[in-house]
Amino acid sequence: MAEAGGLFRTKPIEQLTGDAGTGEHALHRTLGPWSLVGLGIGAIIGAGLFSLTGIAAAEHAGPAVVISFAIAALGCAFAGMCYSELASMIPVSGSAYTYAYATMGEFVAWIIGWDLVLEYAVGAATVSVSWSKYVATLLQNFGVTLPPRLLHSPFETVQLADGTHTTGLVNLPAVLILCVISLLLMRGVRESARVNAVIVVVKVAVVLAVIGTGLFYVKAQNYVPFIPDNTGTFGEYGWSGIMRAAGVVFFAYIGFDAVSTAAQEVKNPQRTMMVGILGSLAICTVLYIAFAAVLTGLVRYDSMRGDAAPVATAIAQTPFPGLQTLVTLGVIAGFTTVMLVLLYGQSRVFYAMAQDRLLPRFFGAIHPTWRTPYRSNLFFMVFACLLGGVLPISQLGHMTSIGTLLAFIIVCAGVLILRRSHPHEARGYRTPAVPFVPLAGIVVCLAMMVSLDGQTWLRLVIWLAIGLAIYFGYSRAHSRVGREKAQEAVS
Repeated sequence: MAEAGGLFRTKPIEQLTGDAGTGEHALHRTLGPWSLVGLGIGAIIGAGLFSLTGIAAAEHAGPAVVISFAIAALGCAFAGMCYSELASMIPVSGSAYTYAYATMGEFVAWIIGWDLVLEYAVGAATVSVSWSKYVATLLQNFGVTLPPRLLHSPFETVQLADGTHTTGLVNLPAVLILCVISLLLMRGVRESARVNAVIVVVKVAVVLAVIGTGLFYVKAQNYVPFIPDNTGTFGEYGWSGIMRAAGVVFFAYIGFDAVSTAAQEVKNPQRTMMVGILGSLAICTVLYIAFAAVLTGLVRYDSMRGDAAPVATAIAQTPFPGLQTLVTLGVIAGFTTVMLVLLYGQSRVFYAMAQDRLLPRFFGAIHPTWRTPYRSNLFFMVFACLLGGVLPISQLGHMTSIGTLLAFIIVCAGVLILRRSHPHEARGYRTPAVPFVPLAGIVVCLAMMVSLDGQTWLRLVIWLAIGLAIYFGYSRAHSRVGREKAQEAVS
């Protein structure tokens, strides 16, 4: 589309797969299906499960939050099938960014790539702050007290042991965990997957323990009314509340899309990508719905309003107070794997964008021994440490579901476009019932986007505006595809 100034120039699938072949910029294919499922579960089960369930129930859906989880899972399932088809067709790094480049063009691809920074890198920094607080609490239970000034940012007021107040210095645990995870990712994806697998087993065991124990102490009266009457305000109970809650708890599913960023490091991606994406999503959906049902059965939904730790409150309703320590361990494990997969996904997206010259070549360099994009890992280690170490969580901003929903819509649309533009292209997995499934994915995800509040939309618009300034100021002029097409036009 030359009339659009090359904004919608696409990158041919043959070139995408060819660039991912061999040579100094190639990644090692070392991951099998179970490693991929582990990466998915590692990214999905985290802050969303342990915090947003109570918030969504108390403020929006009541006990019907289980329906909200099902609706969110439905949107994820539709998108997951579309992701699986595109990942089997285009088994390279970059996730939704790469798929958009092949289907809708460079401009849309840039928007998605920039949007994923908000989800992955800023998200990892935000999670690191929560991780720090939980670790400090756990250590305190064992009689180890960390200096308060080393647990808070310079913008936070800290109360010392003598009752006086001072400002924080740096959130040291947040910085340390981000450094450890980044160094592990630089060392190699196989080693990272092994560590992730161990932690995933721990946190899934904790979730199952909470469900199995709490199930015997559920009070039936806490489920009445199952769908509270709407207050007259959109999103406060009733079916609008269920939809608003679906948009909120969708955050809890963020991460399965990060599995597709590993496509270039997977053995037999045509089959394995589908197993990793849909397998991790299915397992987490069952756990989420069961967890939400037990939580709202243990504690009446309206009593969880403003409760920062609803799971701990729920566990207090059982005769097993020791479970609180177990839950804390589960939360810490959950946060750890979330950071690992988010930073992993972020480095792979930037690697793909650097290969296309939409970002400086610095981000596309591969370590000669480890075969990882170590410079991208190093850059985001510093970037995330600065955010997590010196900014309070309130200023870091929350990872928003809206950006991921936007990516999912584009992926679903990508399947429709490629079915027309490349009908005979080899597909290791084919999305069933096309065009119904992609269209249903677009409708469900769009409905959840519309249900989110205005501030969430405003944050997305501001972030995208910054990204557009970078695109028109640097990326468009340096685009590899743009230069190749310009040379073709001249010759």
